[in-house]
This record gives sequence, C-alpha cells and structure tokens, in this order.
Amino acid sequence: MTVGSAQAPEAPGRMGVAAEPAALLSYLELLGRWRDARRAELNELDRAALSSATGTAATADIALSLALWKAVADRYEQLLVVWDSGRVGVSEREKLSAMIWGRLDAAYANSGLSVSLPEACRLSDALVSQLRVRLGLDISALETTQRIAELRAQLERIRDQISLEPAGVRQQEAATTQSKLARRLKEITEKAGRGGDVGGLLPALEIDAARFERDLIVGAAKRREARAEVEQVRRLRAGLEAREERLRALASEAVATVDPAPRYAVPDVEALGPVPNTMDRLADYRRRLELVDRALTLADEAYSNALRQHSDLLARMDAYHLKATATGVADQPSVANAYGLATAALAERPTKMALAAQLVSLYQTYLQTMTAS
Repeated sequence: MTVGSAQAPEAPGRMGVAAEPAALLSYLELLGRWRDARRAELNELDRAALSSATGTAATADIALSLALWKAVADRYEQLLVVWDSGRVGVSEREKLSAMIWGRLDAAYANSGLSVSLPEACRLSDALVSQLRVRLGLDISALETTQRIAELRAQLERIRDQISLEPAGVRQQEAATTQSKLARRLKEITEKAGRGGDVGGLLPALEIDAARFERDLIVGAAKRREARAEVEQVRRLRAGLEAREERLRALASEAVATVDPAPRYAVPDVEALGPVPNTMDRLADYRRRLELVDRALTLADEAYSNALRQHSDLLARMDAYHLKATATGVADQPSVANAYGLATAALAERPTKMALAAQLVSLYQTYLQTMTAS
C-alpha cells in the first residue's frame, strides 16, 4: 500500500515573540501527525529502495531524510515537555517560539549546517517528494490531481523562500527559475485538463522543484550562518581594537616607569583591513585575528609584569620603612641613608630596576642588622 506524502504544517510566531496558545496547540497536533506520517513514508521509501535495482543511488538522501526526521522528532518531544499540556505562560511560550525557530544542530551534525524546525520540515518534504519520484512510487494517473496541487503549494513555498533571498542577481535568477517551473506546471495542468497523459512530465518537474526548494533552504541556512560568523568576527575585532588601545597606554606607562622596559611591538588591528563577508575569507581573517590576540596577550603580560615588579619594590620599601619606624631605627644614620638612596632610585623616571632592587635589598640588610643588635 502506498502512503501519501505528508506536508509540514506552517509554524506559528517567530523568534523572540511568544506564539499564541491556540496556534501552538494546533501546530503541535499537526506536527505530531506529520512526524508519524513522515516516518511511515520513510519506511515505505526504504523498502522501495531495497527492492529497486537503482535503489542504492537513493541511499544518501534516505539517510539524510532519516536524520532530518530524527532531529524534528526529538525537537517535537522537547516542545511537548515545555508545552506541558497547555500549562504555559508568556515565558514558556517565548521558549517554545525559540525552540521552533532556533537551530536544529542535529539535523546536519555531519555537515556542520544548522536549520530551524520549519526549514527541516520543508527540506524533508522536498527530499521525500524527490525520492518518491525517483523510486517510482508516484506513477498512478489517479494521483495526478493531487500531485499537481502539491506542486502548486511547493511553488508557493519556493516563491516565499525567494523573497528571503538577498536582493540582486541571485534573487533575480531564482525568480526566473521559479517562473520556468510555474510555466511547466501550467502546461502540465492544461494538458491534464484536456485528458492528456502527463505521467512522464510530472516526475521531472517534481524532481526539479524539490531540488530547487532544497537548494534555496540550504542556501538560506548557509547565509544565516555566514551572517552569524561575520558578526562574531566583528565582535572579536572590536575587542582586539579595545585591547590594542589599552596596551598602547600600558606600554607607554611601562617605558616611562622602568628601565629596562619590554620592547614588544603593539599589533595594529587596523592593518588587517575590513572584515570580509564570505565564509572562505572569513576563516583566514579569523586566524589572523587569533594571531593578533596571542601577540596582544604576550605583550600585555610583559608590560604588566614590568610594572608589577616596580610596584612590588615600592611595597617592600613601605613595609621595611614601617618596620624601621616601629622598631625605632628609622633615624639611625646608616638606615636613613639607605632609605634615602632606595627611595630616590625608585622615584627616578624611568627607574633603573637593577639598581633600585639592589638598594632596596641594602635597606633591608641595614634594617635587619640594626634590629638584631
């Protein structure tokens, strides 16, 4: 028995907006039916592939369809948990919208591409439609009317998807392709209306429409990922620019305070040029930003350590002087002389660190000697 092709329900709401309870209830009911019907279809397709001489050619698409179905089924179960039989407030409905329109990472775990729940369902519809034609499950003339109706609905989905394409040549080319598909469907519909045999025309159109819809969905997902990557790289660059500015101030302070001071060059983030907007160039740009990040970290540690050593010497002098005052030896000529030499060395700009360290140690030695006697 041939199972009819299920069509995914329209998803309610949008990202960041709490869907209405009635719309959520209807969607969950329809999605549950779609899940069960799609599983039955996939079982039928799997059996057809095993019994077909050309079934091995469909193995990859069947595997992908099963992965999509599993991702949708898992998200459906998660939605039911949050839905809790309708006991939901605004925060729960916002979470449900986010789960519906957020990414289904499991759908393309091997390829690294992520799609939303509605996109996964539409992609599954397109794949199954193509598989049914390829495996010869939709060859009955009695199904011609239904198949034409499904093609009309598919072309409307394609039209909606094209409206999301970036304005320009790509969108124009996609619109041209959609128009050609619509013209072919019109010719088939008219021929069927005249009683003509369209059994040989429908499969080719169904395959072309399914492939085109799948390409549009995948392309939209890739563009979304590219936009997210661009924003992430821009944030990384902005953070490095802020660090560069702080490091320049830190380096100037260190050079003015200590001698010898570190001599690390401060990387110029601006020299990397603007952030590119293509994935292949973005990967190389990110690697260069990571090199700048490591260079900034190395220089920051060096300059900070130099200033820290100077601060440590000042802190030691303060501690020794407090002890000298408390023990009554601060005014002893040798102690006072050593104190004067050390404080003068530390006050000099830039401070000669080797000399200052020796004089602080000398002051410590005089202090220990005087307090021990």
